[in-house]
Parts: sequence; structure tokens; C-alpha cells
Amino acid sequence: MSAELEGDDEVVAEVQQEVVVHNALTRNALTRNALTRNALTRNALTRNALTRNALMGNSFTSQALRDPESRELLSFIVSCALPEDESFKVDVDGKSYTFTGELGLAPEWGQRRGSCGETCQEWVSACLLARVNHLGEHVTISIRGQNEALSSTKRERDRYDVPEAAYYGNVFLETQRRFACLAPGETSIPRVCGDSLDGCVVDVVGDCNDVCDGPRHDGSFLHCRDREPLFELPCGGRIFPPRTDRYKSSVTVFLE
Repeated sequence: MSAELEGDDEVVAEVQQEVVVHNALTRNALTRNALTRNALTRNALTRNALTRNALMGNSFTSQALRDPESRELLSFIVSCALPEDESFKVDVDGKSYTFTGELGLAPEWGQRRGSCGETCQEWVSACLLARVNHLGEHVTISIRGQNEALSSTKRERDRYDVPEAAYYGNVFLETQRRFACLAPGETSIPRVCGDSLDGCVVDVVGDCNDVCDGPRHDGSFLHCRDREPLFELPCGGRIFPPRTDRYKSSVTVFLE
């Protein structure tokens, strides 16, 4: 094989590895209402802990998926959880809907008797929060984090080099937990929150340097908390308020 062909193969491999995605699976990005105010999150998902079998075969799901916003949310859930070569169909009132994977953050969910425990739920939740768009606009983002599915290439990191925020939480609980922290130096998240952080779909905790560990080599933060620290210790540690939760799964978004 010639050196030129080997170089071409390397470029192709890099392109295939990239996790640059559009935060839109339909004409619009994931909307706030689709994430927070639909029958799927109110009834089916919270009762069934996001198990594939439950989604495909019970009355709660069938009723919920009559709602277009519920179907929009499920399409994003499947996109975040399953790899791009997997999909499944759900029949609602005699009509079949296909939901297709893309990122593969929780492939175990797609197995025959697969389920989605706490860590899986947090990965999918972080991905969903990262793909909300305040204006419903189609924007390309780079999603990174400590998950094999989110490995990035130098080409991607060079092109998408503007850190926005890290996202984490669990939207599958009865009371959704939706958090974000700001990239160092940032004071807003207009793509997700609009002109103001007030009333944003996510609770913006503070600076990611203060509430998370990292950043890692790709710029992503991990082990993010839902509260700011009370103070920092001389040795570099941080003391957080009682009942502060730390999330194992978070994603950091970079813009072009």
C-alpha cells in the first residue's frame, strides 16, 4: 500500500471517529417543552426507568407517544443512547415510527433485555441537555466527555475550539435534575438559555473549574456538582455544602 493511500485512510478514519453532531434531528432542535412538558417524561419514562421493552410495549408509552413532542424527545433519547447502526420501531394508533441511534452513549439499552440504570440515565440526560436550543435553530456542536463514544480527533478539536458549557443531571427522575456549568470566562449560554440565564431550562451552577474535575485532554469536564463550593482548601481541595450531588456523567459542548 502506498504512503499516499495510507494517509488517505488516516483522514477517513479521523472523519469517522468524530462526534460532531447537529443538535437537531428534525427541522428544529430539541425544544424546552419537548424535554420538560410532555406525557413521555411525566408518565412513561419515570415509571419505566427507560427500559427498551417498556417503551415498546406498554400502555403508558403508547398513550404518551401520541404527542408529537413526546416523539421528538424519544428520537433524541434514542439518538443519544444507541449507536448509528441501531434503530427500532414503535406502533402508535396503527402508525409506525422509527427511532434511530447516532452517538451510542448507552448501547446496553438497545440489547434484548437491556435497561438503563443511573449511569446510563445520566449520560443520556447530559446529551439531551446539550442538544436543547432556545430558538429551535439548527446548530452544529462538538460533544465531548469521558465516554468511548465521545472520543474526538485533533481535527475536530481544532475546528470546534470554543468551549460553551458542561451539561449534566437526570431528566428521568420524577423531578428532573437539569444542570450546567459555564466554560471558564463565559457568562451566558445563549444557544440553550437565550439572552438571560433567568428561567433557563438548565440550572447554571457556576464556573466549571469550580464545580467539576478536569478539564481533560479534550477540554471536557467530569464529576460535576450541583452546587458551588463553600471554599477551597490550601492544598487545592474544595469543600461543598451538605447534600451536594456529584454526577458521574457529563458532556462538554464546544462551538465552531
